Amino acid sequence: MKLTKSILAIALMATTLTALAQDDIKNTEFNPVTTGVTSLSITPDARGASMGDLGAATEADVNSQFWNPSKYAFAYSTAGVSLSYTPWLRKLVNDIYLANLSGYYKIGSGDNQAVSASLRYFSLGEVSLGGSPDEPSLATINPFEMAVDVGYSRKLSEKFAMGVVLRYIYSDLGYGSQMNTGENTSASAFSADLSGYYTTFPIIGRNECQWSLGFNISNIGSKVSYNKGNDPAYLPANLKLGTAFTFPLADYNNLTIGVDANKILVPAKPRPEDYAGDNLAYDDAVQAWKNKSSISGIFDSFKDNFAKRITYSVGAEYAYNQQFFLRGGYYYESKYAGNRQYFGLGAGFSLNVIKIDASYMIATAQNSPLDQTLRFTLSFDMDGIKNLFGRN
Repeated sequence: MKLTKSILAIALMATTLTALAQDDIKNTEFNPVTTGVTSLSITPDARGASMGDLGAATEADVNSQFWNPSKYAFAYSTAGVSLSYTPWLRKLVNDIYLANLSGYYKIGSGDNQAVSASLRYFSLGEVSLGGSPDEPSLATINPFEMAVDVGYSRKLSEKFAMGVVLRYIYSDLGYGSQMNTGENTSASAFSADLSGYYTTFPIIGRNECQWSLGFNISNIGSKVSYNKGNDPAYLPANLKLGTAFTFPLADYNNLTIGVDANKILVPAKPRPEDYAGDNLAYDDAVQAWKNKSSISGIFDSFKDNFAKRITYSVGAEYAYNQQFFLRGGYYYESKYAGNRQYFGLGAGFSLNVIKIDASYMIATAQNSPLDQTLRFTLSFDMDGIKNLFGRN
């Protein structure tokens, strides 16, 4: 068995989020979009995950780099750092995980600019090569994917900000030389994000509320090419649109309700079923799909079952005195595009210096490997640390 195929199958199992519940779907209807480095699409932090994978327009926090980096320009604290950890597909395996480190720092004298950065590391665990049930493996490898990015955000007015992020991506699924196949399964790519965030504070009755809108176009960049360029794959480019509304329930009690919609900006790969046994036409279509540029793929993605490619998130967050938080949400994806459907639940506790968040996923799609996914996030507020040590 070739290493490239075996390791790519492992990556597909770990990062393609099909819920394995399409028995009632006709074969000609089920057609999820596949990409390379799909770990880039996994929600890294517990707050966003507990609200049903939502965060394009919620209030800025230290993990906004993933959701909408332009929100950092509206952050209240001067700086912050967070570390998140997610055991991934823990119902199937016990050594796959996502770790994410994020941070930002406000710059300038007008409190209207910020720089940010994040590092994510997705481990696919330990993989044995060769061997058989009766013989020891010939070798073991530890495939992984990682991304490092830096961002800049700025207020363009009192209510609107934009941000940009530049990202380097590296995917190492193992090396074929260990099995003498001569196939190198590592790849790298560059991408960029462009985002915007608008927020205003309307007065409803006697209460000051907050209404926000946000967008983030992420992972626009080059393809990743495995196996010496013979197996190119699109990055998981995505368009995220969202809105959030916060209103006071009573003194020190606030409720935020948000809605996000996501559209993957990648064309679906042609399938043999669509060509009625015409192998030549199918091969030509696959080759054209491989040769298509990422930018052309973005425009073509709007022609491919547009409505079925949109996912939706609806969530809410209750906050007491900005110290205790309860959250819940729901994520929906069409059964024709992957069938990811689940509830998110979570809670958070914040002091002046540190904040702890946790989330738990409950899948509603039958036999989903995402069921019971846990996430943990630990955040540090730099202003709180300065105050703790009595520094102005």
